[in-house]
Amino acid sequence: MASTPDTGPSAGTWPSLRVEDWTDTRETLHMWLQIVGKLRLAEAPMLNHWWQATFYVTPRGLTTGSVPHGSRTFSAVLDFHDHELRISADDGRRAAVALEPKSVAAFHAETMSALDSLGIQIAISAAPNEVDPAIPFAEDETHHAYDPDAAHRFWRQLVQVDRVMGQFRGRFAGKVSPVHLFWGAMDLACTRFTGARAPRHPGGAPNCGDWVMVEGYSHELSSCGFWPGGGEEGAFYAYAYPEPDGFKEHAVVPAEAFYAADFGQYLLPYEAVRTADDPDATLLSFLQSTYEAAAVHGGWDRAALEYEPVEGARPD
Repeated sequence: MASTPDTGPSAGTWPSLRVEDWTDTRETLHMWLQIVGKLRLAEAPMLNHWWQATFYVTPRGLTTGSVPHGSRTFSAVLDFHDHELRISADDGRRAAVALEPKSVAAFHAETMSALDSLGIQIAISAAPNEVDPAIPFAEDETHHAYDPDAAHRFWRQLVQVDRVMGQFRGRFAGKVSPVHLFWGAMDLACTRFTGARAPRHPGGAPNCGDWVMVEGYSHELSSCGFWPGGGEEGAFYAYAYPEPDGFKEHAVVPAEAFYAADFGQYLLPYEAVRTADDPDATLLSFLQSTYEAAAVHGGWDRAALEYEPVEGARPD
């Protein structure tokens, strides 16, 4: 892979990864994430907006966290240091699947075999969601690339984004999602809510029942995140549902941010953050100003929803 060298003040912290340089690996990894994510979807109790089905960023990769399986629990971690899927059961047994060039069909078969070796039998839906075409996992020989350097750089991007979005999440006292990765679109997201019901979402995601989006967008929200598949090096996004009048005309920062009418979202190129003198502050300014676009024009009760630490709750 011929990635752009990491340069600038944040070199080595916010890695460069050109979208065009890892397309094949990204598409294969996306399918692998769907397979593992569907394990949690199949077993974990339902949470609002499908929060039970997501991944979380860890110091080694992405994890499902603890997943119930009858009276047992297990977890699955995609480790981008050792490049393996590691499944751990509560009886101490472990199984692993190598992350290396192999087809989605082979990864699917090996993952199910690893689970079986731990006495864990789970049936998942046979094909991916939110992509077109949706090749059944057991038949997918099309996607088979895996560049370990690209996967590692992607995880390092997620580490930084997760860290800064976690700071942003902490500024809200109302209902707010974890910072988590949705395997349907392969984006890291965090969502704030007013508490009010929203108009019924029309759906329309490829190979995904409309009822999925109806649940996901059941309440008024302002959402932000990072998607690795857009622009030169991925893109940050922010949108409101329903989108209030005036939202897209609101002044947001930094200067590189813009409203993309085709997507109904504000976008900020990843490289604008990576090359900034202060990447954290640059990303936080985007997250805050786009949230304010939703809150101001949507009439959010900001005094009640936004968090300020209780006086004396933190040491001087």
